[in-house]
Amino acid sequence: MKRLILGLCALFVAGLQPAFAAFETRASAAYVVDLTTDTVLLSKDAEIPLPPASMSKLMTLYMLFDALEKNPSVDLDTRFGVSAKAMAKGGSTMFLTERDRPTVEELIKGIVVQSGNDATVVVAEGLAGTEDAFARLMTEKAQSLGMTQSTFANASGWPDPRHRMSMKDLAILTERIIEDYPQYYGYFALSEWGFDERAPKNRYNRNPLLNLGIGADGLKTGHTQEAGYGLVGSAQQGARRIVFVVTGLESERERAEESERIVSWAFRQFVQRQLASEGTRLADLPVWVGAQSSVGAVAPETIAPLVPLLATGSLTTEVEANTPLEAPIAAGQEIATLVVKGPEMEPRRFPLVAETAVEKGGALVRMQAAAQVLLREVLADDEAQVETQ
Repeated sequence: MKRLILGLCALFVAGLQPAFAAFETRASAAYVVDLTTDTVLLSKDAEIPLPPASMSKLMTLYMLFDALEKNPSVDLDTRFGVSAKAMAKGGSTMFLTERDRPTVEELIKGIVVQSGNDATVVVAEGLAGTEDAFARLMTEKAQSLGMTQSTFANASGWPDPRHRMSMKDLAILTERIIEDYPQYYGYFALSEWGFDERAPKNRYNRNPLLNLGIGADGLKTGHTQEAGYGLVGSAQQGARRIVFVVTGLESERERAEESERIVSWAFRQFVQRQLASEGTRLADLPVWVGAQSSVGAVAPETIAPLVPLLATGSLTTEVEANTPLEAPIAAGQEIATLVVKGPEMEPRRFPLVAETAVEKGGALVRMQAAAQVLLREVLADDEAQVETQ
C-alpha cells in the first residue's frame, strides 16, 4: 500500500481530539452520538447490557409505530381493550380501568408523557395477544435493527434479570425512531397530557430538558432502584442533531443536570469543518495497463467531520490506496481512502472514488507494462546476486 500525504493548508484547523478524553460524566454508563456526522462523541461502558427501566418503552413504541405503518388493521384511532393484568400493573400509570378503550394515539401519549406501564401492557396484548409473546417479538426486532445487546422480558421495563439493553443499543433505537418514523416523533416533545383528566399529578413529562430552549425534543426517562436514574435524549440545534443516553445517576436532579451539561458540551465544543466538497480531486493515482496513466481520486460527497472547537493542534490528511490501480476502472468506483488524523483521536476514514473511467490499454501499453515487469525482475535478480557475493 502506498500512502500519499496531502499538504493542503486549508485543512489545518484547531485540532481534533476524541470527545471522551475531554468530558467526564457522572453516569455509570453513557453514549453520545452526533447523528448529522455519524460521530461518536462519548462512549462509557456503552456496550454492556444493563437494566434499562422505562427507557425500554422506546422499543414498545417502535413496535407500535411499525404496526401503524405495516398493519392495515391498526391506526391512530384504533381502540384497544384493557385487561385485568394491564389495569393491575403498578408503577407509573395512565390509571386505565377494564372499562376503558383507549385509542392508539392515547396510548402513545400515555407512554411518552405518563410513562404508563399499564399502557405498554395494553399495547403488547393488543398487538401480540400476550405480553410474553410481545417481548419475544421485541427481542427479534431489536436483533434485526443491530441491537445485539438487547433482550426483553416485558413491554414496560419492569425489573427482570432477562430484560437488558446497552446504552449504544438505546441510541441505535432512537436513531431508527427518528429516521424510520418521523411522522410520530413529535409525540416525544409533549410536555403535558392526561387521559380523561385523571391523576393530575401524573400528567407532566418527566423529561427535564423539554422546556429549556436548548433544542431538546425527546425522548424517554427511566428509573428503578436497580438501574438508577436514566434518560434517552435528543436535541437539534441548527443543522446538527445529537442523541445521548445516560444511566445510573443518583437522583432526578442529577439526571437533569448531567443531561443539560451533555447537550451544552456536545453543541458548544464541536463544529463541522468542511475538508472537501463533492467532486473535489484529492489525489492523482497511477494506473496499470490503462488507456491513461493516472486517474483522479475524488470525494463522492461533501467531507465535513466534526471537530472540537477549542482543541489545540492541527488536522492532517492522507490518501491511502493500493497503487498502481489496475485498469479497467469505472467512474465512481471506490479506489482510495482519505484518512483524517489529529492529536489523540482515532483516525476518521472517508472513501474516495474514481473521477473518470479508465479503459484497459491497447496492445502497445500491455507490451510496455510487460517490459517494465521483466526489467524489475532482472534488476531484482542482479541485486540479489550482489548481496550473496
